[in-house]
Amino acid sequence: MFISDIKRVVEQVSRDKGIDREVLIKALEDALKSAARKKFGSNIDIEVKYNEESGEIEVFQFKEVVENIAEPDLQISLEEAYKLDPESKIGDSLGTKMDASTFGRIAAQSAKQVIIQKMKDAERNAVYSGFIDRKGEIINGIVQRVDRVDIIVNLGHTEGILPEREQVPKEVYRRGDRVRAQILDVLHDSRGPQIILSRTHPNFLVSLFKTEVPEISEGIVSIMAAAREPGIRAKIAVASNDSDIDPVGACVGMKGSRVQNVVQELRGEKIDIVSWHIDPAKFVCNALAPAEISRVIIDEENRLIDVIVPDEFLSIAIGKKGQNVRLASKLTKWHLDVINETKYSQAMQDGYDSLVALPGVSISLADALYSKGFFSAEEISNSSLEDLLQIRGITEEKAINLLKTAKEYLANSDSFDEVSNEILSDNTLSDDDTSKSKESSVSDNQGNLNIDIEKDKGNDEDTFIDAPLTDLEKNSNK
Repeated sequence: MFISDIKRVVEQVSRDKGIDREVLIKALEDALKSAARKKFGSNIDIEVKYNEESGEIEVFQFKEVVENIAEPDLQISLEEAYKLDPESKIGDSLGTKMDASTFGRIAAQSAKQVIIQKMKDAERNAVYSGFIDRKGEIINGIVQRVDRVDIIVNLGHTEGILPEREQVPKEVYRRGDRVRAQILDVLHDSRGPQIILSRTHPNFLVSLFKTEVPEISEGIVSIMAAAREPGIRAKIAVASNDSDIDPVGACVGMKGSRVQNVVQELRGEKIDIVSWHIDPAKFVCNALAPAEISRVIIDEENRLIDVIVPDEFLSIAIGKKGQNVRLASKLTKWHLDVINETKYSQAMQDGYDSLVALPGVSISLADALYSKGFFSAEEISNSSLEDLLQIRGITEEKAINLLKTAKEYLANSDSFDEVSNEILSDNTLSDDDTSKSKESSVSDNQGNLNIDIEKDKGNDEDTFIDAPLTDLEKNSNK
């Protein structure tokens, strides 16, 4: 045989590389079949079998038993067949064992290359099969090298990739450092399997809490949602299936021991743990903690919530650079407008004044409209005839006139604003005036911060819990 001690090679490679023994044997059989066909032609009928007893791979060539031979490679005479098998008859397919040494050096070398490639493929498939079902798990590894901006991590039998986008900002890794990450994805391409790791995904945060909080792994406490700004701050919403167990307290632990272990793993990332609630208004209030909330106004159609807070809590609700309200939006999956009470009151007063200013609208009618949720002339212009007819005392004729009046009022107001803007744009401001204008603009914006998560161009996988956190989806759908 052109490879000595096949049995030993199979056993050793199977053990060292973690490749199924049958896969290796099949690779060797295919390699020898390829070598035989290179030597004798692709039209020959051969069969390759591994002999368990002898530890060799045997090759048999099959030929048809005929009276007169027309194709020597495919046929054998009845006379020759009798010598091999006395029971042979015309039309039988008779197999004869081939001498592998007759394949030649080139054929043997070709077979060796096929074997090597098959072993590589088998090893890659084994790695892929071993990791594809582990997506979402936390894994430990050692930094092997830094490839430009990506970090290559030694995972034992294979390597993992920690891409730049999945690295926590400001974290620095050197060769030999231990790293803990989540298996984000397992890709299978021509270069072999690629194990994509992540330290920034919200699921990594959730998995860390699962390891630290027994109540989560036991199913008593569930993490319903999570949002992160990796390396800076994160929020998780938790709920309990047992009324006797406080989900927030369970995650915090005695003297904060549990949450601190997670914070240390994330290199100081601050973590807010809030109670989840099925009522979006209450959930948003919890998510914006520690800010005090005066009231919330929900627009389900546009998935928008206006959050009104006392003036002194505006900066707390917004957070540093909008961080608190931004994370709350990601956590609750609602667009949030945070407004202080002063600005909200002024806006409501302006809206009421616009109702009173409509021709033909008395104070009593304005009060009736206001009490039914029509807080401004703009809201009336955007409403339907059917909406207005729901108000007691308003006939169809009055409703039509009211809609017409509101639209004309707004059109005139827009025209006035355009003229005012043209006048302002025609005047050249001095440096002092420019400075005053900028200050006024800042002052106007201090009372309101709009966070629209659809306009936040961050990665959706870094914003919301996805497929891998199946327990979150199940709980959210309850």
